[in-house]
Amino acid sequence: MAHNQLPRRTGTRLPPRTVLDRLATGTDRASRITHTEHLPPRIGRHADWPALIRPEVVEAVRAAGIERPWVHQARTAEHAVRGESVVVATGTASGKSLAYLVPVLSALLDGVEAGQPTPRAAPAAESAARGAAGTAAGPADGRRAGPSGERRAGPADGRQASGRGATALYLSPTKALAADQRRALARLAAPLGAGVRPASYDGDTPPEEREWARRHANYVLTNPDMLHRGILPAHPRWSSFLRALRYVVIDECHTYRGVFGSHVAQVLRRLRRVCARYGSRPVFLLASATAADPAVAATRLTGVPVVEITEDASPRGELVFALWEPPLTDLHGEQGAPVRRTATAEAADLLTDLAVQGVRTLTFVRSRRGAELVALIAQERLAAVDPAAGPPGRRALPGRVAAYRGGYLPEERRALERALHSGELLGLAATTALELGVDIAGLDAVVLAGYPGTRASLWQQAGRAGRAGEGALAILVARDDPLDTYLVHHPEALFRQPVESTVLDPDNPYVLAPHLCAAAAELPLTEADLESFGPAAGEVLRRLEERKVLRRRAASWHWTRRERAADLTDIRGEGGRPVQVVEAETGRLLGTVDASAAHTTVHEGAVHLHQGRTYLVGQLDLEDAVALVAEADPPYSTTARDSTAISILETDTEVPWGDARLCFGSVEVTNQVVSFLRRRLVTGEVLGESRLDLPPRTLRTRAVWWTVTEDQLTAAHVTPEALGGALHAAEHASIGMLPLFATCDRWDIGGVSVPLHPDTGLPTVFVYDGHPGGAGFAERAYRTAERWLSATREAIAACECDSGCPSCIQSPKCGNGNDPLDKKAAIRLLTTLLAEAPGVPDAPERT
Repeated sequence: MAHNQLPRRTGTRLPPRTVLDRLATGTDRASRITHTEHLPPRIGRHADWPALIRPEVVEAVRAAGIERPWVHQARTAEHAVRGESVVVATGTASGKSLAYLVPVLSALLDGVEAGQPTPRAAPAAESAARGAAGTAAGPADGRRAGPSGERRAGPADGRQASGRGATALYLSPTKALAADQRRALARLAAPLGAGVRPASYDGDTPPEEREWARRHANYVLTNPDMLHRGILPAHPRWSSFLRALRYVVIDECHTYRGVFGSHVAQVLRRLRRVCARYGSRPVFLLASATAADPAVAATRLTGVPVVEITEDASPRGELVFALWEPPLTDLHGEQGAPVRRTATAEAADLLTDLAVQGVRTLTFVRSRRGAELVALIAQERLAAVDPAAGPPGRRALPGRVAAYRGGYLPEERRALERALHSGELLGLAATTALELGVDIAGLDAVVLAGYPGTRASLWQQAGRAGRAGEGALAILVARDDPLDTYLVHHPEALFRQPVESTVLDPDNPYVLAPHLCAAAAELPLTEADLESFGPAAGEVLRRLEERKVLRRRAASWHWTRRERAADLTDIRGEGGRPVQVVEAETGRLLGTVDASAAHTTVHEGAVHLHQGRTYLVGQLDLEDAVALVAEADPPYSTTARDSTAISILETDTEVPWGDARLCFGSVEVTNQVVSFLRRRLVTGEVLGESRLDLPPRTLRTRAVWWTVTEDQLTAAHVTPEALGGALHAAEHASIGMLPLFATCDRWDIGGVSVPLHPDTGLPTVFVYDGHPGGAGFAERAYRTAERWLSATREAIAACECDSGCPSCIQSPKCGNGNDPLDKKAAIRLLTTLLAEAPGVPDAPERT
């Protein structure tokens, strides 16, 4: 059905089933829906707030229209007021924020009552008087302890600030979420007057507001990055805040996984250590999407025992969840493989159709480039729609669709957030920057352009629609890859399986070492401190001492270098300073790209999208971390390709599978981006490949690998000529399937297959973590190997292609041009391998 033939919304909110039926109208549309799941509405259950919650806070909640809390909110508050760290892991829009805000606000009022007279509360009113006072992130933030480790807090340490008998620290993984929480807090706390003094402290906060936050705020909203770089290194200047710290709120804690989660875990251990120096022991209040074993994950993240609340007592409107597979096209890809229509193009079509119906829609796209492209295509198609098809009395439809992603400048992000909140925007194509808890009211539908990598993220994103108990529509559009194809044909893997465990490894020496240095710079390290940093701390500390990075004096270790220890690591696991994307003709800064992604996203010749405009990268200067771009309009997108070699450093553990071996250990990976493909927009057709001359990068990490013997190859009827293609196909498909078993993204991991590997002397397939020291994903693969490889075999066998395609064994980042690949031999090989698999205990990682 053409977009301008779709029925116009009449002003009444349409049932989600009706919206889906309209989307399915037209040639081949209905056949693209492989499954529809109906989640019925749920009735809410109320309770009472704990008796220790102050009546003023209860009244403020009532003034906000909430007479009584849901049961899970009341239970969370009960643990909090008893001084017990707690994680509430319930569905999206279940009121997790209120569950932690109520005990926090009550404690802040208690603190004001016990403290001295309230100070001035408006930073803008006193900024002129404080003009030369310095900032919380200025040079004084990084001052080192003297030889004794003591710091004398003068007037600038904030102790003169009154009315802070209790404080709270809020940590958010994104600025958008923190900004939204600040707005929600201001509304809720308005009746409480000056007793609650919130302040934001992030990279966008002006200097005078940072100073006011340090001196006067009793509720500081920040992120782990600023805690790591700004607050902890400057803890003497934050001493009055830290001395009174009662609660630490960790929102969306399920996002702290892999390397980033491991870094945050060590930052929190540093925070607890500094707080102990000032005599406080804060209680941790964590909010999570529905997750497996949330208490285990929260304990591993914070380092303290955590109680879990998992029973969701909030009401929920019906959710209609459709699985959508784009059709095959007449085009052919590499090696003549059939090509499906891209998820990006399909999602843009759906966003267009939903906008025409007046359905407020959020489309989640996995990449920055994809978000820009979905919005651009939708805007172009809406521009061709008859204006009468749009809702009356509103501005043109193309102007009501936009893109939102990380990397935008602060003012661009804020403008988009305001437009979404006001309802000015009808459709938004977003990366996961908007996944995390931002309170977007009134949405009717969510479109997911590709599986987001974990079931936890899937439900988090789907939950963005249908808030306030109203019905909603969610559509998962499959990308042309093994995992997405498997899921749209195996709905039980999404709707009948529990969500994943959060994987993180704080003991990773590459993570631990810089945090021990930062901790020593904050306060000299002692033997007694090492227990809180984990069992690997002693050995890592010894190596740091041997390398003279830390120096031992008497019974403690000290940081004595001139540079800031906090600058040794980027806790996002990105490594190196971000690459600035600069328009060559004007010198205008368009945004930034993570250093780790620069080789694949802003290499010479890459297509870069920003705010709907298309640019071509003319030069990538790795030394100066700058990519120069020029505006252009190429009819293609670009995808980087790489080649990889691997060597085994140490085998930690192995298990026999008959004559085969399944192993886990440490490896060294050498990776080089060697070329890039140009693909036609919308269709995905390959137009050509260009070589690149980029330096190789070496990575020491963790891997799982398996070997097979000559006898097993004979049993599987895999000839020497077919061996390389069989191993290569199994490697590609297993990488694509691993996110179903570990909380990782396909791009977090890599793989290598070798017909005769020099370290094993056998045909070997490796899958490795794409981060220094590992991220826990390969270990999870080892522990779930039988289920993981069984699903891999099934995904290959179930694909309708003859000899392999992107839906089963082809990889978009293969540096060998997806050659050789042998689909049938891979199925036989995996069948033989799994026939003798004894299973590896599917136990949680060490805690």
